[in-house]
Amino acid sequence: MDTRTLGQERLEVSEIGLGCMSMTGGYGTPDAEEALATIHRALELGVNFLDTADAYGNGANEELVGRAIRGRRKT
Repeated sequence: MDTRTLGQERLEVSEIGLGCMSMTGGYGTPDAEEALATIHRALELGVNFLDTADAYGNGANEELVGRAIRGRRKT
């Protein structure tokens, strides 16, 4: 996966991101297990830019992303 460098901190993010808004509702019935599998597959493919916001599902989206990356985050 190609990356781009952002900002003064030189953060390396994947050129392709995964939009996570619909994973906790908004477009049909959410399926948490499918959403987690999608995020895990994206991570396996080198995606490290997960687009979310606390407004998506009143914070449920960020909780879902947090579950997906637990134990995989580099500090």
